[in-house]
Amino acid sequence: MRLPNPMTAAGRYRSVLTNPASAERAVLASLAIYVVLWTIYATIAKGSQGLHYDMTEVIAWSRDLGFGYLKHPPLAAWIVAAWFGVLPVAAWSYYLLAMLMPAIALWIAWRLSADYLDLEKRVMGLALLTLIPFYNFHALKFNVNTVLMPVWAITTLWFLRSYQTRSHFYAALAGLGAALCMLGKYWSVFLLAGLIVAALIDARREKYFRSAAPWITVAVGLIVMAPHLAWLVQHDFAPFSYAMGIHGDKPFGGTVYSALGYLAGSIGYVAIPVVIVVAVARPKLRTLADIIWPADAERRLAAAAFWAPFLLPVIGAVAGGTEITSLWSMPAWTLLPVLLLSPPAVTVAAAETRRILMAAVAVPVVMLIVSPAIAIVAYRAGPQPAATQARLLAAEIERVWHEATPQRLRFVGGDAEIAYDVIAAAADKPRALPDMAQPSADELAHSGMALVCFAEDSGCVHAAEQRAPNGRRIETGIVRNYWGMAGKPQLYTIIIAPPR
Repeated sequence: MRLPNPMTAAGRYRSVLTNPASAERAVLASLAIYVVLWTIYATIAKGSQGLHYDMTEVIAWSRDLGFGYLKHPPLAAWIVAAWFGVLPVAAWSYYLLAMLMPAIALWIAWRLSADYLDLEKRVMGLALLTLIPFYNFHALKFNVNTVLMPVWAITTLWFLRSYQTRSHFYAALAGLGAALCMLGKYWSVFLLAGLIVAALIDARREKYFRSAAPWITVAVGLIVMAPHLAWLVQHDFAPFSYAMGIHGDKPFGGTVYSALGYLAGSIGYVAIPVVIVVAVARPKLRTLADIIWPADAERRLAAAAFWAPFLLPVIGAVAGGTEITSLWSMPAWTLLPVLLLSPPAVTVAAAETRRILMAAVAVPVVMLIVSPAIAIVAYRAGPQPAATQARLLAAEIERVWHEATPQRLRFVGGDAEIAYDVIAAAADKPRALPDMAQPSADELAHSGMALVCFAEDSGCVHAAEQRAPNGRRIETGIVRNYWGMAGKPQLYTIIIAPPR
């Protein structure tokens, strides 16, 4: 059987994507396949490791829904609660949710690019974005950063439409998007500040600010944010205290170093698309200047909306004495294809689009092929025991619990990392106690709880015994074998305090 020529197949694929009659359907189908391939990859490659702590932590938040949490605002928890209200709590379903975030962001980038690029360039721009690790490898770890990808993208789109048209409809949508960004992570203040800067430096600013559009945006944003703002006041702005305690009050030299690392790391993540465009277009200095800061007003507004949210964190970090990391630039790349490809001097030939499409298709396919090997290598390296043993440990805790009481297990405490892993895997879907709003003493006594620690962690075990002095203490060893490979045993201390 003769295999199809990859260039011929890529040419047909390009023809479908660049045909106005079929482009939208083809892009949606492509993104659906993209999600499926990366979801299967993650399910296999990460199957030996268990869920990342960030992911189980969001599950813990989702079991205790509110308008805010100690570390972050609530949007990620709301999304996870809605998702697992429909689908089972399983690795494959969680990775599916994770991959929907960049896929939606990619679709929004595709739609936004229609205002600036022809179909050939839009196809290339979308393919280039898929070569950025933020849109696949890093996005597989669902957390507050991945949640920002689609909401930053849609807010940017709605803001640009609002600014250009001064439409009340888009102004209201921009306010909704801005609120969702802030409900995702407070890092979004740099997006909002950046869009304000973009509006202020544009020549049409007087018309915009004299219209109702910006004030509708502000009003809608504040209305949507109002419950969370009230929560912040009631809880003494706890997430800000947490953030400053972890990342703030750093020496000047350290903040400058982290800011430079943020810039260098972020540029490194997007280096492949940039290098490809430079290699394909071979731009002269004048064209490079037009890429960085366009000559015409519409493209310059888009450039400002790109550069300001990306660069303002550097100023904020140095001025505020805080550390930042390049991973936090994850949602900031929606407009990158517009910057790189919109200059008239940058031309894209059909052959070049075919080659980029081949690369974009090859990456997830190759990663899927090697995913079993990645899983084996990760397992041999020794993953975190609580994560990889979570289902076995949760089953053992529930077995012991139901020997003591017919009631379902409602609360799990002890070591935070273990507790989050256990509640994510337990059939009873309990709530976590560490770093969460605590139930009343009466509710805890009526429901009971299970506390779990690494047996060698004497501090955790002592705290658990103090919290449940009359509880039943159990030592259990858990070992998980993976594809015939013997795992490393781990000893846990479990304290069962049944309902009173």
